[in-house]
Order: sequence, then structure tokens, then C-alpha cells
Amino acid sequence: MTVHRALAVLALALAVTGCRSAFLPEIPYVNKLPPAALARLTDASGNPVGHAVLSQGSGGVRILVDVTGLPPGTKAVHLHEVGRCDPPSFESAGPHVNPTNAEHGTANPKGPHAGDLPNLTVDAAGRGHLEATAKRVNLEKKGPASLLDGNGSALVIHEREDDNRTDPAGNSGPRLACGVIVSEGKR
Repeated sequence: MTVHRALAVLALALAVTGCRSAFLPEIPYVNKLPPAALARLTDASGNPVGHAVLSQGSGGVRILVDVTGLPPGTKAVHLHEVGRCDPPSFESAGPHVNPTNAEHGTANPKGPHAGDLPNLTVDAAGRGHLEATAKRVNLEKKGPASLLDGNGSALVIHEREDDNRTDPAGNSGPRLACGVIVSEGKR
């Protein structure tokens, strides 16, 4: 790993953990980090079950999700248009982020929603990891595709897998876990 790449990784780690302001001024040749955000995922009982780290890139928003303590199986993951996660149903998160009024699913000829993401596989021990890029959203503070606009956004994990075609949510079932997406500076 090159020194510049190592410093960039360190800078991203510091930004996500909230330490950026304490350390980056001492490293003047590190470029300013792109917008970053975090979602702490909880289940319907309010128990923490994981987190998502989001970062803005040239091809969209890179999303890393790690969960533990969920039932095994394949689960749908979506970006929802309201930054609220009121248990137990998480309906307060609203529908999927969908600024173009498309239909749901990457296999739908009239889709997808901007908030449609790949499925997450949870193993027998209740652990899962997902890496995806959402190409139709951003982490800017305004605009119809922003995850950090005035009413925020949430990342939701559903009980079942997404069939990637059925409108409005891919037959993914009830909402199992939810996390409000917040910018790295507002944790």
C-alpha cells in the first residue's frame, strides 16, 4: 500500500469515527474527504444490530453494511426517504428513495428506485456484510437524490429477500432493522 493510499484510508477511518478534526490539520497534503455518513441499525426492540458506513464517490454512494444478531437468510436492504426509525414497524422511514418516480427493482423494466440495493445474506450465526454502490443518490445536503436533505433518509433491512421486480418493495416483507443516516459531522 502506498503512503498516500494509507493516509487516505487513515483519514477515512478518522472521519467515520469523528476524529478527523483532531488529526487532519497536521497532515496538510491529504485531500479533503468526500462527504461521509453513518447509520446505526437497531431492531424492533431497540437493540443495536449493526451499522452502515456511507461515503460519496464519483460513481455514487458507497455503502458498507455490517450486522449481527439478525435471523439467518437473505434480506432486502433499501434506502428509505425519511430519516426516522420509530419501532417496532419502522414505517416512519417512509417509502424507498425514488426521486424519478420509477417502479421498484433492478429487474423491473420501469425501475429501479434510487433506494434499491442488493440483498444481504445473514449467516447461521446472525452475521452479514454487504458492500454496494447506490448510483442514483448522493450525500450532498440538498436536491431530490440527497440522502441528507431536510427530512433525512434511513437504511432499512427487511425480513425477506428482494425479488428485484415487484413494486413497491420487492415482496421483501416487514421491516426488520432500521438506521437513520446522519452525516459524519452530526453524530
